[in-house]
This record gives sequence, structure tokens and C-alpha cells, in this order.
Amino acid sequence: MIRAYDEIYLDDAKNLLSQFFDYLTGDCALGADWAAHLFVSSGYAERCERGDPAVLAGMSGAELGAAVLRASYQNSTPPLPRFSQNRSPEYWAGWVMAEYQWFSARRFEDIFERVPFSEIVGMYPVFHEMDVSQFCAAMEAKFAQRTTETKLKNIRESRGLSQSQLAKRSGVSLRSIQTYEQRANDIDKAQAQFVYRLSRALGCRMEDLLEDPRGVNCEAVI
Repeated sequence: MIRAYDEIYLDDAKNLLSQFFDYLTGDCALGADWAAHLFVSSGYAERCERGDPAVLAGMSGAELGAAVLRASYQNSTPPLPRFSQNRSPEYWAGWVMAEYQWFSARRFEDIFERVPFSEIVGMYPVFHEMDVSQFCAAMEAKFAQRTTETKLKNIRESRGLSQSQLAKRSGVSLRSIQTYEQRANDIDKAQAQFVYRLSRALGCRMEDLLEDPRGVNCEAVI
């Protein structure tokens, strides 16, 4: 497996992301999944994946958080970081996420699509005292279990659309699209108007998006 940067920089990445997620969720009071979304959509996740030294070695976690907020919200004034000796579950989750991303050589976006960051934070009680290799093994199992793509994800990607772009085109919230693609919610039980909007935005039939279209009367909403 070819990794984007040498292992000697891994500690920098782990320190950076642990402080980053602790800052965004603690000092900035953002939800875990929204913090992960901003990390990806701002472009800084990709720079971390590439091992960009200006980010991995040139920023503190709070500085990265401020940069992500400024890239995401115009005229934002990020709060100053507060010092605390306590390590939050989000701090731990950022630390192990950096390890897992380097270990797997996967994109943060792909990881978060299958295993939301809030779910990783929820793994803290079980895994925080274990060796990080056990966390990586658990993540690999989750990733493999959820690799079978939903029809919605396959069609969206075939159209060359990101989740955010589909949300804008369809009027269906980004979070709803994420939960359907992650199978956290069953699209077959979604409100028909949502499925209709998605199908119109993707240029397909409603039943093309359903995992089991049998017994669902798609014509009733057309």
C-alpha cells in the first residue's frame, strides 16, 4: 500500500487532528459530524491526506480549526482556544482517525461516509484504553460491512455529483442524503416526496433509488 506521507510525520498528524476536533466541538460548540463535514468540504482534509507540510507541521489544531471556519463561513471570527488538561472523546477520536486514515490510505470523505465521526467518538468508552491497532481493526470491519453501496450513492456518483451538490439540486437536506447512503435510515421508508425530488435531480426513476422497490407505489406521487 502506498501512503501519502512517511510514518515519521504521523505523530504530527495525530496531534493536529486531535486538537482540531477538540477545538471545533469544544471551543466552537459544533456537532461532531458537522465538524467533520467542514473539514472535508473546506479542502483541508485532502491537504492532510496528501501530507501537506504547511498543514501537518505548520499549524496547531486551533489554527487549522480557524482556517476551516474562515473557509466555510465568510467574515467569521473563530474563538480563541481554551486550555484544558482534560482530553475529550473528540480529542481521542481525532487522534485515532489520523492513525486510521494513514493506515488505510483512504480519503477522510470516504471514511466519514461509511462511519460518521460521531460514531467514532462513540467508540471512545470501549477503545480509548486499547492499542490503536485494535481501533483500526474495528474500523476495517465497519468499513467492509458498509462497503456495499446503496443505489442512491451509485447513481449519484455516476452523475458526478457530490452529496452537497445533490442536496442543493434536490432540496433534500445534506444530512438526509448522508443517512440514506450510510444506511442509517432506510430510503425505502423515506417520505415519497423526498425520493421524488432525488430522482428528479438525478434524472432517474424513483424505484431506481429504492433498495427493494417491491410493494412501493411510486406512481402515486407522480
